[in-house]
Amino acid sequence: MYHSWLDRWDERRARRGDAVKTKADFALDADLAFPGAGQAGSIAAFCELADAAVADPTFFDEPGSSDLGFEIEDGWVAFPSDMITAIERNNTVWAKVTESGSRNRAMVVFHHWNAAARYRQIAWFFARRGITVVEIAMPYHFERSRPGASYADHMLGPNLGRTVQSMRQAVWDGRKLIRWLESKGYRKISVLGMSLGSWVAGLIAAYDPAVSKAALLLTAGSLADMVWTGRATQAIRESLEPAIDLESLRRAWGPLDQEKHAHRLARPDLDLQVVLARRDTVVLPDLSRRLIQRLKDAGARPAILELNCGHYSLSMPPYLVWAGLSVTRLLQRGH
Repeated sequence: MYHSWLDRWDERRARRGDAVKTKADFALDADLAFPGAGQAGSIAAFCELADAAVADPTFFDEPGSSDLGFEIEDGWVAFPSDMITAIERNNTVWAKVTESGSRNRAMVVFHHWNAAARYRQIAWFFARRGITVVEIAMPYHFERSRPGASYADHMLGPNLGRTVQSMRQAVWDGRKLIRWLESKGYRKISVLGMSLGSWVAGLIAAYDPAVSKAALLLTAGSLADMVWTGRATQAIRESLEPAIDLESLRRAWGPLDQEKHAHRLARPDLDLQVVLARRDTVVLPDLSRRLIQRLKDAGARPAILELNCGHYSLSMPPYLVWAGLSVTRLLQRGH
């Protein structure tokens, strides 16, 4: 009976999200995803560019390494994104810093899609355990929101090129923030990502050797499959389905698929934690398990926590407590 109530609670929470989501037009906009490649005139041409990006080990590399432009005030850090978009507000990155009193360990937190607030309780929880927490705003969220937008449709939507651009921008921004943390003396840097933020955290962990630990909560490999099957992305699928099939969408968003980067996530100096929810209707647990198996096949040995809750009810006790303790064990391993 309790789990039936939990499922209904998750569904009510999902419906609240539906209220602000509107259908948008399908678009390729390959020039946003792959600058200099020109306009792809067809889905097949877009997919060929995406295939090349998957094979390019520099696709997620930052264009520069300068820490100029960082401004710090009252527990906030702001800096210019190295990717310039048409939305001016999106071009400045904001991050909330919760100091631990130690300059040894730091964790960068990447929030979920359409987050309404940062994770204050999570930040305090880890700061009290000696880990400085830096909560970054992903593209088109919080201080970076697009004026007039009711949700972050530019971060994830039926515009194939803009979605790739936004996710790539999020990776660049996160890596630039990590360079700044290193310049401030932090030597043990971790990332934590929640839902869509776990894709960003995972890609950063795969490509940035400065990251020693990664906690991926409510995650999976294929972003295309998550959007196609997920409860929270029905409006996006409605826009995609008349124009593109799932197999082509997998190729188009191939650079964002964590399964394709599993060999990098399996590097021996990276500790991984994956938390999945067995009752999740947003990121289906079978998709999470498929990523886990791909990681194991690549040689990774991720710590796995399966909780009998839904996507949204992970935020409720006792599930959030169990997830927090599991991440704590990850962060304390080897220290």
